[in-house]
Amino acid sequence: MNVSTDQLAALVAVVDEGSFDGAAAVLHLTPSAVSQRIRALEESLGQVLVRRSRPVQPTEPGRAVLRTARQVLHLQHDITASLGGDQEATADGGGGVHRPTAAVSVAVNSDSLATWFMPALEALRAWGDVAVDLHRDDELRSADLLRDGRVMAAVAATPVRVQGCSVTPLGALRYHPVANPHVAARWFDGGVTPASLRRAPVVDFDREDSLQRRFVGLLDGGADPDEHGIADAAPRSYVPSSREYADAIRLGLGWGLVPTDQLDDRLVALDVGPGHLDVPLYWLRWTLDSPVLAALTDAVQAAARARLRPLAPPRGRDRRR
Repeated sequence: MNVSTDQLAALVAVVDEGSFDGAAAVLHLTPSAVSQRIRALEESLGQVLVRRSRPVQPTEPGRAVLRTARQVLHLQHDITASLGGDQEATADGGGGVHRPTAAVSVAVNSDSLATWFMPALEALRAWGDVAVDLHRDDELRSADLLRDGRVMAAVAATPVRVQGCSVTPLGALRYHPVANPHVAARWFDGGVTPASLRRAPVVDFDREDSLQRRFVGLLDGGADPDEHGIADAAPRSYVPSSREYADAIRLGLGWGLVPTDQLDDRLVALDVGPGHLDVPLYWLRWTLDSPVLAALTDAVQAAARARLRPLAPPRGRDRRR
């Protein structure tokens, strides 16, 4: 078996860019040259690694190779950097030396991006040129991106075990049920109850967001939302962006749960139950011995300690991208 790092880089680029043309642009090659590298890699391994669809998708064997490819390329950067960038260094145009770029891919949910996660990226400045590829995805699905090899670390809502990855508790992101004053006066004048929450207009992040329904279910003694018709009982708006989600509630589209950092005087807290819901978060990462990934991990944990609540025993699985 003869596999080159050029072939592995072509596989990563094709999957990340979603096409051979996109990979060619990133690698400064022709699409034909990229195709030849992928074909040579497939012939060497005896497996079809990508589906020639739009976008290009890895096959099951391709996902396994993709993860290894990212690790090999990441280690290649670390080795070169530790040696001063001699072999792969190029002139930077100013008389200095430019080291190869490290790539760090991370899956993070939208609310974490909007509230506490971003300051952690400052730690990567010490490592020269680092290309950060943030995947905004549901914290319940981020483990799948690790398995597929699309990311090397993820913020997840469950401490799921992924082969070759470690799991570290981060803390809990606290959400509060809120509405704008007009919605609160119209729909909750007689008090906030599970029944009034089911009747009132509500804002969800998207159709996969179960946070509001689950909150009502917990107030109602842990009731299953689907069994009680919570999903269809009220008008539902969908706003798939963390900041705009809170803005939609401020504009009066309905009530919803927002993180503590997004509270302001334009939002009325709904006085019900505990008044909040804590969503646990965990850091999943490759166990690869990488200084860049280790530095990011330390920074993420420090940011979490500063901004998240202490992690309590889980009460169920809540979803918010």
